[in-house]
Amino acid sequence: MPNIKSAKKRVKVIQTKTARNKAIKSDLKTALKKADAAVIDNADNKEEVVKAAIKKVDMACTKGIMHKNKAARKKSQLAKKLG
Repeated sequence: MPNIKSAKKRVKVIQTKTARNKAIKSDLKTALKKADAAVIDNADNKEEVVKAAIKKVDMACTKGIMHKNKAARKKSQLAKKLG
């Protein structure tokens, strides 16, 4: 455990950011799995599910969780599966 005040604050800030990042990653993974399942099952709402997954990918990219090239690749893969 740190003794210096600024180091203690850094621990708190890192814990907060880690929790936020983990939540975003979890939501992203869930959305991608739902999109894959909807496309494979040829569900009625597959366009909406894929659109939601693309939105989650964009959000992860904006927040710095995912690199922009990886985000573009994921979006392209989703569009390819849909089309």
